[in-house]
Amino acid sequence: MSKLALVTGASSGIGRAFARRLAGQGHEVVAVGRRAGRLAELAAEFPGGTVRPLVADLATDEGVDAVAAVCAAEPLTTLVNNAGVAHYMPFAELPPGRARELVHVKVVAPTLLARAAVPGMLARGDGTVVNVAGMIAFSGPAPAAGLPHRAVYAGTLAHLVAMTQALAVELSGTGVRAQVLCPGVVATEFHERQGLDLSAVPRMSAEDVVTAGLRGLELGETVCAPGVEDESLLRRVFEAHLAAFGGQGTEPAGRYRSPTEG
Repeated sequence: MSKLALVTGASSGIGRAFARRLAGQGHEVVAVGRRAGRLAELAAEFPGGTVRPLVADLATDEGVDAVAAVCAAEPLTTLVNNAGVAHYMPFAELPPGRARELVHVKVVAPTLLARAAVPGMLARGDGTVVNVAGMIAFSGPAPAAGLPHRAVYAGTLAHLVAMTQALAVELSGTGVRAQVLCPGVVATEFHERQGLDLSAVPRMSAEDVVTAGLRGLELGETVCAPGVEDESLLRRVFEAHLAAFGGQGTEPAGRYRSPTEG
């Protein structure tokens, strides 16, 4: 096979859907996850070694290093950073160990795996990095009502958005693409594992998220929001970001000066 993909969080949900889709499109897939049994079941769906299980815990340095070694050594055409955990709870009550796990899985792992994969992609002049974040990345100032406590989780997803945007600009013209995929609520076991019952909430299927992400790559989208019909909403958000960034001066803004300064 000439196409090689590595998908993290491949034992369920969006990662499993990505692994299945890419394998069906002719990729050899390195499927990364913590649950060996789930990965073996996935591999059994595609005989002939199309799907290669790799058991690793991306909440640990050892797990990240093991997967990064594969990203650096093998000729990846696609890297999908999808592994995730949420730990929704008030910031002051979030145990340090869970906060560390969340940051490791959603910040350290995707950053270091992309860092390991991109040099080879650049050398070959071809490659795609997909970082799976979520619309929660844009929810920072939203009122608490109706949303779970999410300060650390939202921060990790916002990191993925900004990192991917900056990386995409850096890679422009090289043949290597970067996309951040931002679904809303998805019908997977992700929320159930956090103790949340969202069965009554309208949810997108993992398969539809993958379809949107791949179509978004064809359209050249750096930020893909599968459930947002009006793409101008996202464009205006990022235009406002750039306007604020470009609106800086070298003196404190008037509102920060004391009344006696005039």
